[in-house]
Amino acid sequence: MPSAPPLPLSTPSRNLVRLTIVRGITWTGFLAAVIIGVELLHFELHVVAVIGVIVAMGLINLFTWWRLGRQWVVSHTEYVIHLLADVLGLTLLFYLTGGSTNPFINYYLIPVTIAAATLPWRYAWIIASSAMASYTMLMFDYHPVPQLTHHYDDEAIDLHVLGMWLNFALSAGLVTFFIFKMAHALRSREQALSRTREAALRNEQVVAVATQAAGTAHELGTPLSTMAVLLSEMREDVRGNGALEKDVELLRQQVDVCKARLRHLVQSADRGRMAKPEVRDAREWLASVVQRWLVLRPDVSHRLDIGSQRGTPWLKVDATLDQAITNLLNNAADANPDDISIRLDWSAEEVVIDIRDHGPGVALEIADQLGETFVSTKSKGLGIGLFLTHATINRFGGGVSLYNHPDGGTLTEVTLPPSEP
Repeated sequence: MPSAPPLPLSTPSRNLVRLTIVRGITWTGFLAAVIIGVELLHFELHVVAVIGVIVAMGLINLFTWWRLGRQWVVSHTEYVIHLLADVLGLTLLFYLTGGSTNPFINYYLIPVTIAAATLPWRYAWIIASSAMASYTMLMFDYHPVPQLTHHYDDEAIDLHVLGMWLNFALSAGLVTFFIFKMAHALRSREQALSRTREAALRNEQVVAVATQAAGTAHELGTPLSTMAVLLSEMREDVRGNGALEKDVELLRQQVDVCKARLRHLVQSADRGRMAKPEVRDAREWLASVVQRWLVLRPDVSHRLDIGSQRGTPWLKVDATLDQAITNLLNNAADANPDDISIRLDWSAEEVVIDIRDHGPGVALEIADQLGETFVSTKSKGLGIGLFLTHATINRFGGGVSLYNHPDGGTLTEVTLPPSEP
Protein backbone atom coordinates (compact mmCIF):
# COMPACT_ATOMS: atom_id res chain seq x y z
CA MET A 1 0.00 0.00 0.00
CA PRO A 2 1.33 3.52 -0.70
CA SER A 3 3.01 5.27 2.18
CA ALA A 4 1.06 7.96 3.94
CA PRO A 5 1.86 11.55 2.98
CA PRO A 6 3.68 13.71 5.53
CA LEU A 7 1.54 15.50 8.06
CA PRO A 8 0.80 19.09 6.99
CA LEU A 9 1.86 21.99 9.17
CA SER A 10 -1.67 23.25 8.75
CA THR A 11 -4.70 22.23 6.75
CA PRO A 12 -5.21 23.81 3.29
CA SER A 13 -8.46 25.36 4.58
CA ARG A 14 -6.66 27.22 7.35
CA ASN A 15 -3.91 28.25 4.96
CA LEU A 16 -6.51 29.69 2.58
CA VAL A 17 -8.06 31.67 5.44
CA ARG A 18 -4.67 33.15 6.26
CA LEU A 19 -3.98 33.87 2.60
CA THR A 20 -7.30 35.70 2.32
CA ILE A 21 -6.43 37.87 5.33
CA VAL A 22 -2.96 38.64 3.92
CA ARG A 23 -4.48 39.48 0.55
CA GLY A 24 -6.97 41.90 2.10
CA ILE A 25 -4.25 43.71 4.06
CA THR A 26 -1.89 43.81 1.06
CA TRP A 27 -4.32 45.26 -1.46
CA THR A 28 -5.68 47.74 1.04
CA GLY A 29 -2.08 48.92 1.46
CA PHE A 30 -1.63 49.13 -2.31
CA LEU A 31 -4.80 51.23 -2.57
CA ALA A 32 -3.46 53.62 0.07
CA ALA A 33 -0.10 53.80 -1.77
CA VAL A 34 -1.82 54.64 -5.06
CA ILE A 35 -3.88 57.39 -3.44
CA ILE A 36 -0.75 58.89 -1.84
CA GLY A 37 1.20 58.60 -5.10
CA VAL A 38 -1.49 60.31 -7.17
CA GLU A 39 -2.64 62.97 -4.73
CA LEU A 40 0.58 63.89 -2.92
CA LEU A 41 3.41 62.82 -5.25
CA HIS A 42 1.52 63.50 -8.49
CA PHE A 43 2.38 60.19 -10.13
CA GLU A 44 1.19 59.89 -13.73
CA LEU A 45 -0.87 56.68 -13.57
CA HIS A 46 -3.78 55.13 -15.42
CA VAL A 47 -5.88 55.58 -12.30
CA VAL A 48 -8.99 53.86 -13.66
CA ALA A 49 -7.04 50.76 -14.71
CA VAL A 50 -5.09 50.62 -11.44
CA ILE A 51 -8.26 50.98 -9.34
CA GLY A 52 -9.90 48.34 -11.54
CA VAL A 53 -7.14 45.83 -10.72
CA ILE A 54 -7.46 46.56 -6.99
CA VAL A 55 -11.26 46.24 -7.12
CA ALA A 56 -10.93 42.93 -9.02
CA MET A 57 -8.62 41.53 -6.33
CA GLY A 58 -11.08 42.74 -3.69
CA LEU A 59 -13.88 40.86 -5.42
CA ILE A 60 -11.71 37.75 -5.55
CA ASN A 61 -11.16 38.09 -1.81
CA LEU A 62 -14.91 38.46 -1.17
CA PHE A 63 -15.57 35.38 -3.29
CA THR A 64 -12.91 33.48 -1.31
CA TRP A 65 -14.58 34.39 2.00
CA TRP A 66 -17.91 33.20 0.59
CA ARG A 67 -16.32 29.96 -0.61
CA LEU A 68 -14.71 29.33 2.80
CA GLY A 69 -18.17 29.42 4.37
CA ARG A 70 -19.17 26.35 2.34
CA GLN A 71 -18.43 22.76 3.34
CA TRP A 72 -16.07 22.20 0.42
CA VAL A 73 -12.66 20.61 0.77
CA VAL A 74 -9.75 22.92 -0.10
CA SER A 75 -7.25 21.03 -2.25
CA HIS A 76 -3.64 21.91 -3.04
CA THR A 77 -4.66 22.65 -6.63
CA GLU A 78 -7.22 25.21 -5.52
CA TYR A 79 -4.68 26.80 -3.17
CA VAL A 80 -2.20 27.09 -6.06
CA ILE A 81 -4.86 28.76 -8.20
CA HIS A 82 -5.38 31.38 -5.48
CA LEU A 83 -1.64 32.06 -5.31
CA LEU A 84 -1.45 32.29 -9.11
CA ALA A 85 -4.32 34.80 -8.98
CA ASP A 86 -2.25 36.86 -6.53
CA VAL A 87 0.78 36.70 -8.84
CA LEU A 88 -1.38 37.77 -11.78
CA GLY A 89 -2.90 40.64 -9.80
CA LEU A 90 0.57 41.83 -8.74
CA THR A 91 1.78 41.61 -12.32
CA LEU A 92 -1.10 43.74 -13.63
CA LEU A 93 -0.60 46.29 -10.86
CA PHE A 94 3.17 46.52 -11.39
CA TYR A 95 2.68 46.73 -15.17
CA LEU A 96 0.55 49.83 -14.68
CA THR A 97 2.85 51.35 -12.03
CA GLY A 98 6.37 51.27 -13.43
CA GLY A 99 7.11 47.55 -13.83
CA SER A 100 10.54 46.57 -12.51
CA THR A 101 11.21 50.16 -11.41
CA ASN A 102 8.39 49.95 -8.85
CA PRO A 103 10.01 49.75 -5.39
CA PHE A 104 7.39 47.21 -4.28
CA ILE A 105 8.38 44.70 -7.00
CA ASN A 106 9.99 42.38 -4.45
CA TYR A 107 6.55 41.74 -2.96
CA TYR A 108 6.54 38.78 -5.36
CA LEU A 109 8.53 37.02 -2.63
CA ILE A 110 5.43 36.84 -0.41
CA PRO A 111 3.43 34.33 -2.51
CA VAL A 112 6.69 32.48 -3.23
CA THR A 113 7.42 32.12 0.49
CA ILE A 114 3.82 31.10 1.30
CA ALA A 115 3.91 28.42 -1.40
CA ALA A 116 7.27 27.08 -0.24
CA ALA A 117 6.05 26.77 3.36
CA THR A 118 2.64 25.23 2.72
CA LEU A 119 2.64 23.37 -0.61
CA PRO A 120 4.35 20.27 -2.05
CA TRP A 121 7.58 20.70 -3.99
CA ARG A 122 6.22 20.91 -7.54
CA TYR A 123 3.51 23.42 -6.59
CA ALA A 124 6.03 25.64 -4.81
CA TRP A 125 8.20 25.79 -7.91
CA ILE A 126 5.18 26.60 -10.10
CA ILE A 127 4.57 29.73 -8.01
CA ALA A 128 8.29 30.61 -7.95
CA SER A 129 8.58 30.17 -11.72
CA SER A 130 5.47 32.25 -12.43
CA ALA A 131 6.74 35.07 -10.17
CA MET A 132 10.16 34.95 -11.83
CA ALA A 133 8.62 35.00 -15.32
CA SER A 134 6.39 37.94 -14.38
CA TYR A 135 9.32 39.91 -12.95
CA THR A 136 11.39 39.22 -16.09
CA MET A 137 8.56 40.37 -18.37
CA LEU A 138 8.14 43.57 -16.34
CA MET A 139 11.77 44.49 -17.00
CA PHE A 140 10.98 45.00 -20.67
CA ASP A 141 7.26 45.68 -20.93
CA TYR A 142 5.48 48.04 -18.55
CA HIS A 143 3.78 51.41 -18.36
CA PRO A 144 6.50 53.81 -17.18
CA VAL A 145 6.00 56.22 -14.31
CA PRO A 146 8.33 59.20 -14.87
CA GLN A 147 8.94 59.64 -11.16
CA LEU A 148 10.25 56.06 -10.92
CA THR A 149 12.17 55.79 -14.21
CA HIS A 150 15.87 56.58 -14.18
CA HIS A 151 18.25 55.47 -16.94
CA TYR A 152 21.88 56.38 -17.10
CA ASP A 153 24.07 56.77 -20.19
CA ASP A 154 21.17 55.78 -22.42
CA GLU A 155 21.40 52.13 -21.31
CA ALA A 156 18.42 49.99 -22.25
CA ILE A 157 18.28 48.59 -18.70
CA ASP A 158 19.44 50.42 -15.60
CA LEU A 159 22.14 48.46 -13.76
CA HIS A 160 20.27 49.17 -10.52
CA VAL A 161 17.13 47.56 -11.92
CA LEU A 162 19.18 44.63 -13.24
CA GLY A 163 20.69 44.18 -9.78
CA MET A 164 17.21 44.19 -8.24
CA TRP A 165 16.18 41.47 -10.69
CA LEU A 166 19.23 39.32 -9.88
CA ASN A 167 18.58 39.81 -6.18
CA PHE A 168 14.99 38.71 -6.61
CA ALA A 169 16.00 35.65 -8.65
CA LEU A 170 18.48 34.56 -5.99
CA SER A 171 16.07 35.28 -3.13
CA ALA A 172 13.17 33.44 -4.79
CA GLY A 173 15.31 30.37 -5.41
CA LEU A 174 16.75 30.28 -1.92
CA VAL A 175 13.39 30.94 -0.24
CA THR A 176 11.67 28.22 -2.25
CA PHE A 177 14.41 25.67 -1.54
CA PHE A 178 15.20 26.31 2.10
CA ILE A 179 11.68 27.15 3.31
CA PHE A 180 10.36 24.00 1.66
CA LYS A 181 13.11 21.90 3.23
CA MET A 182 12.43 23.42 6.65
CA ALA A 183 8.69 22.85 6.31
CA HIS A 184 9.29 19.28 5.11
CA ALA A 185 11.55 18.61 8.11
CA LEU A 186 8.87 19.96 10.46
CA ARG A 187 6.22 17.77 8.81
CA SER A 188 8.46 14.71 9.15
CA ARG A 189 9.19 15.52 12.77
CA GLU A 190 5.49 15.93 13.55
CA GLN A 191 4.77 12.63 11.84
CA ALA A 192 7.52 10.86 13.80
CA LEU A 193 6.29 12.36 17.08
CA SER A 194 2.72 11.32 16.28
CA ARG A 195 3.80 7.75 15.58
CA THR A 196 5.91 7.69 18.74
CA ARG A 197 3.00 8.92 20.84
CA GLU A 198 0.67 6.33 19.31
CA ALA A 199 3.22 3.55 19.86
CA ALA A 200 3.81 4.62 23.48
CA LEU A 201 0.07 4.71 24.17
CA ARG A 202 -0.42 1.34 22.53
CA ASN A 203 2.46 -0.17 24.50
CA GLU A 204 1.04 1.21 27.75
CA GLN A 205 -2.31 -0.36 26.99
CA VAL A 206 -0.69 -3.69 26.04
CA VAL A 207 1.30 -3.68 29.28
CA ALA A 208 -1.88 -2.89 31.22
CA VAL A 209 -3.70 -5.81 29.57
CA ALA A 210 -0.72 -8.12 30.21
CA THR A 211 -0.55 -7.03 33.85
CA GLN A 212 -4.25 -7.67 34.33
CA ALA A 213 -3.91 -11.06 32.62
CA ALA A 214 -1.01 -12.04 34.88
CA GLY A 215 -2.92 -10.93 37.96
CA THR A 216 -6.03 -12.79 36.84
CA ALA A 217 -4.03 -15.96 36.18
CA HIS A 218 -2.54 -15.78 39.65
CA GLU A 219 -5.89 -15.08 41.26
CA LEU A 220 -7.53 -17.98 39.41
CA GLY A 221 -4.80 -20.39 40.48
CA THR A 222 -5.75 -20.15 44.17
CA PRO A 223 -9.50 -20.91 43.85
CA LEU A 224 -8.74 -23.69 41.34
CA SER A 225 -6.36 -25.32 43.83
CA THR A 226 -8.99 -24.97 46.55
CA MET A 227 -11.60 -26.55 44.28
CA ALA A 228 -9.21 -29.42 43.47
CA VAL A 229 -8.70 -30.16 47.19
CA LEU A 230 -12.43 -30.01 47.92
CA LEU A 231 -13.23 -32.26 44.98
CA SER A 232 -10.71 -34.82 46.24
CA GLU A 233 -12.47 -34.85 49.60
CA MET A 234 -15.90 -35.04 47.94
CA ARG A 235 -14.74 -38.00 45.87
CA GLU A 236 -13.98 -39.87 49.09
CA ASP A 237 -17.38 -38.88 50.52
CA VAL A 238 -19.38 -40.14 47.51
CA ARG A 239 -17.36 -43.30 46.97
CA GLY A 240 -19.82 -46.08 46.17
CA ASN A 241 -22.44 -43.72 44.68
CA GLY A 242 -21.83 -44.24 40.97
CA ALA A 243 -23.73 -41.20 39.61
CA LEU A 244 -22.29 -38.68 42.06
CA GLU A 245 -18.82 -40.16 41.74
CA LYS A 246 -18.90 -39.62 37.98
CA ASP A 247 -20.06 -36.01 38.40
CA VAL A 248 -17.33 -35.24 40.90
CA GLU A 249 -14.72 -36.85 38.66
CA LEU A 250 -15.95 -34.78 35.71
CA LEU A 251 -15.67 -31.60 37.80
CA ARG A 252 -12.15 -32.63 38.85
CA GLN A 253 -11.15 -33.15 35.22
CA GLN A 254 -12.49 -29.72 34.26
CA VAL A 255 -10.55 -28.07 37.09
CA ASP A 256 -7.40 -29.87 35.95
CA VAL A 257 -7.97 -28.61 32.40
CA CYS A 258 -8.29 -25.03 33.68
CA LYS A 259 -5.08 -25.34 35.69
CA ALA A 260 -3.26 -26.85 32.71
CA ARG A 261 -4.42 -24.00 30.46
CA LEU A 262 -3.16 -21.43 32.96
CA ARG A 263 0.25 -23.17 33.14
CA HIS A 264 0.39 -23.33 29.36
CA LEU A 265 -0.46 -19.63 29.15
CA VAL A 266 2.43 -18.67 31.43
CA GLN A 267 4.88 -21.03 29.71
CA SER A 268 3.89 -19.75 26.26
CA ALA A 269 4.45 -16.18 27.39
CA ASP A 270 7.92 -17.06 28.67
CA ARG A 271 8.82 -18.88 25.45
CA GLY A 272 7.44 -15.98 23.41
CA ARG A 273 9.77 -13.53 25.14
CA MET A 274 12.80 -15.78 24.54
CA ALA A 275 12.04 -17.11 21.04
CA LYS A 276 12.82 -15.30 17.81
CA PRO A 277 10.32 -15.22 14.91
CA GLU A 278 10.95 -17.87 12.28
CA VAL A 279 10.86 -17.24 8.53
CA ARG A 280 8.25 -19.33 6.73
CA ASP A 281 6.56 -19.54 3.37
CA ALA A 282 3.43 -17.38 3.80
CA ARG A 283 1.36 -19.85 1.75
CA GLU A 284 2.14 -22.81 4.00
CA TRP A 285 1.92 -20.72 7.16
CA LEU A 286 -1.51 -19.25 6.35
CA ALA A 287 -2.87 -22.66 5.36
CA SER A 288 -1.74 -24.11 8.71
CA VAL A 289 -3.29 -21.20 10.66
CA VAL A 290 -6.59 -21.67 8.81
CA GLN A 291 -6.56 -25.42 9.51
CA ARG A 292 -6.03 -24.88 13.25
CA TRP A 293 -8.80 -22.26 13.21
CA LEU A 294 -11.22 -24.72 11.56
CA VAL A 295 -10.67 -27.14 14.43
CA LEU A 296 -11.90 -24.39 16.79
CA ARG A 297 -14.71 -23.26 14.49
CA PRO A 298 -16.08 -26.32 12.70
CA ASP A 299 -19.33 -24.46 12.03
CA VAL A 300 -17.86 -22.12 9.39
CA SER A 301 -17.63 -22.49 5.63
CA HIS A 302 -14.68 -20.82 3.93
CA ARG A 303 -12.68 -20.48 0.75
CA LEU A 304 -8.88 -20.03 0.78
CA ASP A 305 -7.37 -18.53 -2.38
CA ILE A 306 -3.62 -18.31 -2.89
CA GLY A 307 -2.25 -15.83 -5.43
CA SER A 308 -0.27 -17.07 -8.41
CA GLN A 309 2.46 -14.44 -8.40
CA ARG A 310 6.01 -15.50 -9.07
CA GLY A 311 8.42 -16.03 -6.21
CA THR A 312 7.98 -17.25 -2.66
CA PRO A 313 6.34 -14.93 -0.10
CA TRP A 314 8.56 -15.30 2.98
CA LEU A 315 7.31 -13.96 6.31
CA LYS A 316 8.63 -13.68 9.85
CA VAL A 317 6.02 -15.37 12.06
CA ASP A 318 5.57 -16.56 15.63
CA ALA A 319 2.76 -17.75 17.88
CA THR A 320 1.50 -14.21 18.52
CA LEU A 321 1.04 -13.55 14.80
CA ASP A 322 -0.79 -16.88 14.48
CA GLN A 323 -3.15 -15.76 17.23
CA ALA A 324 -3.61 -12.33 15.64
CA ILE A 325 -4.78 -13.85 12.34
CA THR A 326 -6.96 -16.31 14.27
CA ASN A 327 -8.61 -13.38 16.08
CA LEU A 328 -9.46 -11.74 12.74
CA LEU A 329 -10.84 -15.02 11.41
CA ASN A 330 -12.97 -15.40 14.54
CA ASN A 331 -14.34 -11.89 14.09
CA ALA A 332 -15.35 -12.77 10.52
CA ALA A 333 -16.99 -16.01 11.71
CA ASP A 334 -18.84 -14.17 14.49
CA ALA A 335 -20.23 -11.72 11.92
CA ASN A 336 -21.40 -14.50 9.58
CA PRO A 337 -19.97 -18.06 9.56
CA ASP A 338 -21.04 -18.73 5.96
CA ASP A 339 -18.78 -18.28 2.92
CA ILE A 340 -15.80 -16.56 4.52
CA SER A 341 -13.27 -15.65 1.83
CA ILE A 342 -9.54 -15.69 2.65
CA ARG A 343 -7.00 -14.61 0.03
CA LEU A 344 -3.22 -14.29 0.04
CA ASP A 345 -1.39 -12.02 -2.42
CA TRP A 346 2.13 -10.70 -2.43
CA SER A 347 4.59 -8.45 -4.21
CA ALA A 348 8.19 -7.38 -3.69
CA GLU A 349 7.03 -4.71 -1.20
CA GLU A 350 4.35 -6.46 0.87
CA VAL A 351 2.34 -9.58 1.65
CA VAL A 352 -1.43 -9.00 1.81
CA ILE A 353 -4.02 -11.20 3.52
CA ASP A 354 -7.67 -10.33 2.80
CA ILE A 355 -10.47 -11.74 4.96
CA ARG A 356 -14.02 -11.04 3.82
CA ASP A 357 -17.23 -11.95 5.61
CA HIS A 358 -20.89 -11.40 4.69
CA GLY A 359 -21.98 -9.86 7.98
CA PRO A 360 -23.57 -6.45 8.63
CA GLY A 361 -20.32 -4.51 8.10
CA VAL A 362 -18.64 -1.96 10.35
CA ALA A 363 -19.84 1.59 11.05
CA LEU A 364 -17.45 4.17 9.60
CA GLU A 365 -17.10 6.01 12.91
CA ILE A 366 -15.99 2.74 14.54
CA ALA A 367 -13.72 1.49 11.75
CA ASP A 368 -11.26 4.38 12.19
CA GLN A 369 -10.86 3.60 15.91
CA LEU A 370 -10.48 -0.17 15.71
CA GLY A 371 -7.14 -1.27 17.10
CA GLU A 372 -6.33 2.16 18.52
CA THR A 373 -8.52 1.86 21.62
CA PHE A 374 -10.72 -0.84 23.12
CA VAL A 375 -13.51 -0.55 20.57
CA SER A 376 -15.42 -3.65 19.53
CA THR A 377 -17.56 -4.53 16.53
CA LYS A 378 -19.68 -6.80 18.72
CA SER A 379 -22.46 -5.72 21.03
CA LYS A 380 -20.93 -7.59 23.99
CA GLY A 381 -17.27 -7.40 22.92
CA LEU A 382 -14.56 -5.56 24.84
CA GLY A 383 -12.35 -4.73 21.84
CA ILE A 384 -9.28 -6.28 23.49
CA GLY A 385 -8.83 -8.91 20.77
CA LEU A 386 -8.73 -6.38 17.94
CA PHE A 387 -6.49 -4.07 19.93
CA LEU A 388 -3.94 -6.82 20.61
CA THR A 389 -4.20 -7.97 17.00
CA HIS A 390 -3.31 -4.49 15.76
CA ALA A 391 -0.46 -4.23 18.26
CA THR A 392 0.97 -7.60 17.19
CA ILE A 393 0.79 -6.93 13.46
CA ASN A 394 2.24 -3.44 13.95
CA ARG A 395 5.12 -5.01 15.88
CA PHE A 396 5.92 -7.02 12.75
CA GLY A 397 5.92 -3.82 10.68
CA GLY A 398 2.49 -4.39 9.15
CA GLY A 399 -0.96 -2.90 9.41
CA VAL A 400 -4.66 -3.80 9.58
CA SER A 401 -7.43 -1.97 7.71
CA LEU A 402 -11.17 -2.63 7.78
CA TYR A 403 -13.47 -1.69 4.90
CA ASN A 404 -17.14 -2.12 4.14
CA HIS A 405 -17.29 -4.24 0.99
CA PRO A 406 -19.47 -2.79 -1.83
CA ASP A 407 -21.37 -6.09 -2.01
CA GLY A 408 -21.94 -6.24 1.74
CA GLY A 409 -19.94 -7.46 4.68
CA THR A 410 -16.53 -6.44 5.98
CA LEU A 411 -13.18 -6.71 4.21
CA THR A 412 -10.22 -6.96 6.58
CA GLU A 413 -6.86 -6.30 4.94
CA VAL A 414 -3.63 -7.32 6.67
CA THR A 415 -0.35 -6.09 5.18
CA LEU A 416 3.01 -7.47 6.29
CA PRO A 417 6.53 -6.75 5.03
CA PRO A 418 8.23 -9.68 3.25
CA SER A 419 11.33 -11.22 4.74
CA GLU A 420 14.48 -12.83 3.42
CA PRO A 421 14.58 -16.66 3.63
